[in-house]
Amino acid sequence: MRCLFILLFAFSLTLLNAQPALHTKSKKAIELYNAADNFRVRGQYKQAIDMLEQAIGKDKNFIEAYFRLGQTYKSFKQYAKSIEYFEGGMAIEKDERINRPFWYELGEVYFLSGSYERAANLLNQYIQAEVPSFQNKARFDNAKKIIANAEYASKNQQIAKQFNQQPLSDTVNCFTMQYFPVLTADQQTLIYTRREGNNNTDDEDIVVSKRDGRGRWLAPVSISKNINTSLNEGTSAISADGRKLIFTSCVGRDGWGSCDLYESNKIGEQWSEPKNLGALVNSSDWESQPSLSADGRTIYFVSDRRGGVGRRDIWISTIDAKGNWTRARNLGKEINTINDEISPFIHVNNSTLYFATNGLTGFGGYDIHYSVRDNNGKWSTPVNMGAPINNHEDQFSLFVTADGEKAFYSHETLGENGQSFSKLYEVVVPEPQRPRKTNFVRGVVTDKETGKPLQAFVELINIDRDTLEAITKSDSISGTYLMVLAKGARYALYINKRDYLFKSLSFDFSEDQSNEPMTINIELEKIRSGSVTVLNNIFFEFDSYELTPNSLPELDKVVRFLLNDTKASIEIGGHTDATGSNTYNQQLSEKRANTVATYLIKKGIPQKRVFFKGYGSSKPLASNTTEMGQKMNRRIEFRIL
Repeated sequence: MRCLFILLFAFSLTLLNAQPALHTKSKKAIELYNAADNFRVRGQYKQAIDMLEQAIGKDKNFIEAYFRLGQTYKSFKQYAKSIEYFEGGMAIEKDERINRPFWYELGEVYFLSGSYERAANLLNQYIQAEVPSFQNKARFDNAKKIIANAEYASKNQQIAKQFNQQPLSDTVNCFTMQYFPVLTADQQTLIYTRREGNNNTDDEDIVVSKRDGRGRWLAPVSISKNINTSLNEGTSAISADGRKLIFTSCVGRDGWGSCDLYESNKIGEQWSEPKNLGALVNSSDWESQPSLSADGRTIYFVSDRRGGVGRRDIWISTIDAKGNWTRARNLGKEINTINDEISPFIHVNNSTLYFATNGLTGFGGYDIHYSVRDNNGKWSTPVNMGAPINNHEDQFSLFVTADGEKAFYSHETLGENGQSFSKLYEVVVPEPQRPRKTNFVRGVVTDKETGKPLQAFVELINIDRDTLEAITKSDSISGTYLMVLAKGARYALYINKRDYLFKSLSFDFSEDQSNEPMTINIELEKIRSGSVTVLNNIFFEFDSYELTPNSLPELDKVVRFLLNDTKASIEIGGHTDATGSNTYNQQLSEKRANTVATYLIKKGIPQKRVFFKGYGSSKPLASNTTEMGQKMNRRIEFRIL
């Protein structure tokens, strides 16, 4: 909006300067007016205001001085003072030709201050009176856009009553400016940018606050000496597990452009030395405001580079099979407009994208919108988040928690002298606007024998769609992992480490209504003779030995395991619950084990390395008196021979 104000400011001054004479005979008033011009072009607005007020003191009917004062106060966002001088100037002269610029400027100020009906009335009056021309086309188009926005905002202001927004505690809001909040999936860690000072040139750093045992936010501290420097660091993004950070740093680091994106990884409790994301993501232009997918393998960010749809667009890059960031691509016209799109946030469900834009109908300035990506990768038409998250002021960022119930954002206010202050807020999101529900599973990966924490690959597979949803590594020091589960699907979780048997787990999150996260600690067993693992994601048709298509991802995991370990020979063991006769269960278990063994052999595993055996119901893992126990007992295992 600031750039827009400056352009309109300059255009309106040109309009007034084109007038044949100033509306005053006071030489002293004209002298003060011209002096104010000199201060204003140098950006010394306070001195300009002082000169203009003195000019009005010399001639209370000096229309141009009122007009310029109204514009100058508008640039400070001091809208009450701006309205005072615009209306004061209009009261002096009733000539429609002189008042048309006042209608336009005053209509815009009323809109920016949230007086939507007054704004629409004045701008409609301007459009009806002004004759369209090449010179005023930009003002005509802007007036029509503001009228549309004012009508939209008037209708949607009532939504604000559904919300209960609250500032975070003064423990968190302890700086002059704090903005761009992000949280880990468990909502225990809050990371945001702080600035001590009102100027854009003041130092920015990334700080972190954690909840105590009672859920209160602790005093924020610098995230790391490796990340925060004497340079500016800010607008960060965090992976769901809190172990990958992408942040912006401008001028002074080993960058490609004015601002670049950098990556740091948390190992234990220490953040690594940041690395530039490289020339496939960063450019010679400006990159900032990153957002990470839950697994840390996709990044959304803002850039003003060439090749976009508008001036500032949202771009995307992913990590390839070799672990490198791919060449960034523009999200296209489904999201980006010819204006600006900024501060993207991808929800941990990996399908709902929030962003700010001044290119769509809204409450004025930058509004937060969201779009939902379908299973084919197509983004829906963006929807305005509504009040009170959006209002007549600019909104720059929004973070929605994993459960979709709360949103965190920053709100900026102005002091009496035009200084900026901002605080972090949280708000309960109404049910209709909540993203698709997510939950998460977390735990520790350890060696079964020694209890030592292990770093292992953790993969999340959507069983119904046979797609890799996410992949991460457990921490090399603590062994901890965290994976996000989106509602509406069944998942397989695989834990792999070289020289260890892989582990498979199964989650049905299609009907789960619980908000409680799952904690599952994983013990991996060294590959040795007699080692056994349960294949939890092998499924058969009811009362049959025919495999279902959902079994293929797990079977292929076994194939990959045997291809990587060419010396291992295995026994596929089939097991049933105690329902039915022993003879029937024995036959069914053998046929199911044989079906799995046959699949492995067809996939290229030598027959001499694959054996099978049916155990019927003779080796239960749990009691057969419950449905859950019976489910656990119906299984396929493989054992190292």
